[in-house]
Amino acid sequence: MSIYQPRSEAEAVTLIGEAAARRERLRLVGGGTRAGIGRPAQDEATLSATGLTGITLYEPAELVIAARAGTPLAEVEARLAAGRQMLPFEPMDHRALLGSAGEPTIGAVAAGNISGPRRIAGGAARDSLIGVRFVNGRGEAVKSGGRVMKNVTGLDLVKLMAGSWGTLGFLTEVTFKVLPVPERTATLALAGLDEARAVEAMSLALGSPFEITGAAHLPEGIDGPARTLLRIEGFSPSVDYRLGQLTRLLRGFGRPATIEGETAAAAWRTVRNVLPFAGTDEAIWRLSTAPGRGPAVAAAVAAARPARWFFDWGGGLVWLATAATGDAGAATVRAALGSGGHATLVRAPEAVRAAVPVFEPLSEPLMRITAGLKAAHDPAGLFNPGRMYAGL
Repeated sequence: MSIYQPRSEAEAVTLIGEAAARRERLRLVGGGTRAGIGRPAQDEATLSATGLTGITLYEPAELVIAARAGTPLAEVEARLAAGRQMLPFEPMDHRALLGSAGEPTIGAVAAGNISGPRRIAGGAARDSLIGVRFVNGRGEAVKSGGRVMKNVTGLDLVKLMAGSWGTLGFLTEVTFKVLPVPERTATLALAGLDEARAVEAMSLALGSPFEITGAAHLPEGIDGPARTLLRIEGFSPSVDYRLGQLTRLLRGFGRPATIEGETAAAAWRTVRNVLPFAGTDEAIWRLSTAPGRGPAVAAAVAAARPARWFFDWGGGLVWLATAATGDAGAATVRAALGSGGHATLVRAPEAVRAAVPVFEPLSEPLMRITAGLKAAHDPAGLFNPGRMYAGL
């Protein structure tokens, strides 16, 4: 299988134009760390962004950074850290969960809309993505957005590309808004709560004026004893005040411990990167629902098949592990969610991912829109064919 690795956008235009003329189907990759997400590849060659590297713009005073799509995420984060800044959405690293190697790239973060626990406060990756450059399936270079936040008229290609998983275009450059690194970060940890009480505590904290930037619950046995984590960030006097106020607010749930430094950072890495489910042979589901429904949805799955789970986003994100046999619980998971959420099969054997919908099935009207967008941007169906939905 051929591997194409353009070193410039112009070279990518040429390569994709030639592939279009041959109708050669392409697997679009960055660092390859998330290659196992989605339906199995139906491609004939690989188009890699790893030759497109380098930070092209960094304006700390304007809170904006731009980089070529193949730039390692670690390089972008290191440059931001040197300026005491960060990506607001805390992108997940899938390597431990998927057992993959390589380096995550900033373009893949945009393409997958990859976010983490801070999404409840800072939004998703797409909310910070303000500009993209990409090559469409006709071999045309396209620029959308810019280097400032602004209203958009017409089709917002920036948001369209975020979460398209490389099915609409080959990203060559991305631009993100960034935020200052908080002066201090502290986490309140409540011990021993059951799931219903944990969600109640997280909802109370998130509904308070005390600006929670992380709210997760790990039931007993997932990563040791049951613990509920609530993160607060900001200037140190403000953090002290909010810690005290939250402790009083949550007194009915027990007296929380305050953890900081590497202990707290490790706890949030565990949540962000789904480390309790790394290194097993289970299928892994990512369920998004209303926070108050999280425990009931997980319990409904467990009533039909053995499962383990934990909660992020105040209970609105359920990471669930179950046996990878049969349909890996697809029918059970989606029946438990009903119309009140969506489910993505993040990890499963290739045969399972070929047989069941990996991403949330679309209604007929939404599928028509999705097919129309695919036809408009990639008329020959070159890019990641079938990765998100069969036939697209």
